[in-house]
Amino acid sequence: MPMNADEIVNQIKKTFPDAVVEMTDLAGDGDHWSAVVKSSSFVGKSRIQQHKMVYEALGGKMGDDLHALQLKTKPLD
Repeated sequence: MPMNADEIVNQIKKTFPDAVVEMTDLAGDGDHWSAVVKSSSFVGKSRIQQHKMVYEALGGKMGDDLHALQLKTKPLD
């Protein structure tokens, strides 16, 4: 069963409590998402490191419960 936006946001916020997460359903099917994640945890990290941190926060759900996630990350201002 696909993850809904609230489940994805909650999973990310478990690891990054200060995160600001904006979710967009790309296909209207609840299975293809775009997320913009901003967190102070990303300060000083490369974009690749930031993305890895988010994927780790999702606890292996990518490719299973979460089929597709277009990801943008930024340090929190």
